[in-house]
Amino acid sequence: MDHRVVITGLGVVSPNGVGIPAFLHSIRNGVSGVRFVPQYEELRFNCQVAGQPVFEWDQLKNYIPETTFHGLKAIGIGYGIKAALDAWTDAGISIDSELPRWETGCIFGSSVGDTEVVKNVITKVDGKEARKLGSRIVEQIMISGITAYLSGRLALGNRTITNSAACATGTQAILMGYEYIKHGFARRMLVGSAEYVDSYIFGTFDSMRVLARKFNHHPEQASRPMSSSACGFVPGSGAGALILEDLDFALARNATIYAEIVGGSTNSGGQRGGGSMTAPGSEGIIKCISDALINSNISPRSIDLIGGHLTATAADALEIRNWSLALDRKGDDFPLINSLKSMIGHCLSAAGSIEAVAAVLQITHQFVHPNINLEDVNPEILKMVSVDKLPTTMVKKEINTVAKANFGFGDVNACLIFSKYNHNG
Repeated sequence: MDHRVVITGLGVVSPNGVGIPAFLHSIRNGVSGVRFVPQYEELRFNCQVAGQPVFEWDQLKNYIPETTFHGLKAIGIGYGIKAALDAWTDAGISIDSELPRWETGCIFGSSVGDTEVVKNVITKVDGKEARKLGSRIVEQIMISGITAYLSGRLALGNRTITNSAACATGTQAILMGYEYIKHGFARRMLVGSAEYVDSYIFGTFDSMRVLARKFNHHPEQASRPMSSSACGFVPGSGAGALILEDLDFALARNATIYAEIVGGSTNSGGQRGGGSMTAPGSEGIIKCISDALINSNISPRSIDLIGGHLTATAADALEIRNWSLALDRKGDDFPLINSLKSMIGHCLSAAGSIEAVAAVLQITHQFVHPNINLEDVNPEILKMVSVDKLPTTMVKKEINTVAKANFGFGDVNACLIFSKYNHNG
């Protein structure tokens, strides 16, 4: 028997807001979290702006034991702990447990380990000082460190997995958690993803010349999805987390329900037919979206809002075309579409989970967040979509169903369908 899956908790560490209240205020009001980074000017990067959360590291003392806090140096893991434990608390679940919670698992993704921590390891080993690294270093350089920290803090006894699928990581993690509950393998899943883009990771993307470099003196204008003046993406950091539960399990404890996940899909285009290591192919994307709709048992006409991947590169127009073909909708018939990246940049593996939190909040509070920096829509996009489907200010509107998708390096695609919760299904 398939189980209905609902969302009962949310947490976020975003460049434009840490915690749900601050994040909700920012996405409603089009507040940018992209800032100038003096270090990137010193390093002579072409792009010198980034989406960086304003994060007080010491606040983690309220989340983890003091001994764990003093040994923790990996910033991405810190972001994930904050978002995940906020979501857990938001769901009204006690943090402490003497026994394993066999009904609850965790899927929390990441793409790259903390390279600044790795640099410290390399420096110490090359300097013949490995003994100074301490006993806590391995857990911080392993990609699965984040799920290890979370499962230990929350006594999670079900499936505990760290997934990695580049920019599709967060969306894929949510989908996997949904599938485990739907098919009866778990009653509750903590899902999400985290990313910390340090100077070394940033530098690798800067070397590809795919980052925005024309707005270093106007950082809030740098991330420009769907714009004619878009000149590349802006890297961002952060984490997003959701608590997913079997509907009956949530109702039995009188949980608050934000929304429901009704289906989704993930696939790979196989790096064929236009897909490559760095660019997703249209065939795979269209199939992923179409399969998500089929798996959700909903019509393309039911989609009220698209949360696009839309990174502010030349691929934006192609993405709009793919959505149009997958949904068989265009012009005035095309759904509203927005890109959170206009406000926070591209948070890589954390993008999908942060954007999913935004999708759920738009359903819960019945609004559509704006696309900022979209004064000059790409003319190719306007051939497929009416301009009023690209809101530049917040729109108060009934939103029942949102399609959220992300596409990653390696030609990996993931799409989720979120719906307003209806007790009768």
